[in-house]
Amino acid sequence: MSITEHELQIKLEGIEDPDIGEDIVSLGLVNDVRIEDETARIDLAFNAPYAPSEMKLGNRIREVCDEAGLQADLRAHVGEEHGFDDEVLPRVRNVIAVASGKGGVGKTTVAANIASGLEKRGAMVGLLDADIHGPNIPRILPVESEPGVTPNEDIVPPRSDGVRVISMGMMTEQEDDPAILRGPMVNKFMLKFLEGVEWGRLDYLIVDLPPGTGDATLNLLQSMPVTGAVVVTTPQEMALDDTRKGIQMFNKHDTPVLGVVENMSSFICPSCGDQHGLFGTEGAKTIVDKYDVPLLGQIPIHPDFGAEGSEGAIVKDDESEVQETVENLVAEVADRIGETNRRTVADNVEGGPENQLPTELED
Repeated sequence: MSITEHELQIKLEGIEDPDIGEDIVSLGLVNDVRIEDETARIDLAFNAPYAPSEMKLGNRIREVCDEAGLQADLRAHVGEEHGFDDEVLPRVRNVIAVASGKGGVGKTTVAANIASGLEKRGAMVGLLDADIHGPNIPRILPVESEPGVTPNEDIVPPRSDGVRVISMGMMTEQEDDPAILRGPMVNKFMLKFLEGVEWGRLDYLIVDLPPGTGDATLNLLQSMPVTGAVVVTTPQEMALDDTRKGIQMFNKHDTPVLGVVENMSSFICPSCGDQHGLFGTEGAKTIVDKYDVPLLGQIPIHPDFGAEGSEGAIVKDDESEVQETVENLVAEVADRIGETNRRTVADNVEGGPENQLPTELED
């Protein structure tokens, strides 16, 4: 006798979310369960494509179905009923801000590698260079064509090795032309970049913010449903001071801080292999402990990462010694996005009968 939908749901209650520590049914992560022709069609409230933790959960669900003699057909869906904005950028699943308290910490290089790393994992990714006065993304990710324009004058972003990219650096006639713009004009360009770009369907939109806590960052937080922020710092105390201010800004705007990336964390001597903390040691740890945010990764000083004149993302360079470190960072970011989204689902499902499984599964 084949298993019933209710019995399968009970089996799914045995699968625990590794980050939250509760079962996926209680958390509201199972939208629907249907069994047809020996196939279990399960709709999940997952929203972080290619995140390692959600892929592991998917594999565990497939194992449960296989043990029950069923083929698994897993689908993902989240919407307004789960606490997600369906009106602003409805075709973009996640908006990830990459920020820093001050310039010169490698924020743009980190943003470009997160975008390329997520694309490498299989996701559809866009990268918005929101640093109007210092647009450096095109240097790291050279685009394959000029931006296009739709009939209603939206910008169509060109691609760089699979990543859709838009930057102020594409809008100037010469590469070295400065963007001499006062505040109102900066806001005008930011509004166009936020609302007037035809991204298509994206799993992740990475936004490389200018350093500090100025207008561009506030415009983003007020105009877009930001899934979370990645804050980049270096170990120096001056950089850490500004990083604390950045974290406080995101907290005041109820934007989850996914974690901190410590760039230039150490120097590894190429001759002897010894590790040296040229800018101090355990600097980011003080922030992680104080604000209870994850340390997403520590990237050592290396010519491959952020060296002058380098082109292309190191995360896709199989010859680079720091590729694995950056790949681990990307995986960690994806997992934190997934955890943040699943917590959002759980918070919105509690007490909401319209979000529960069909009544026939609750008999």
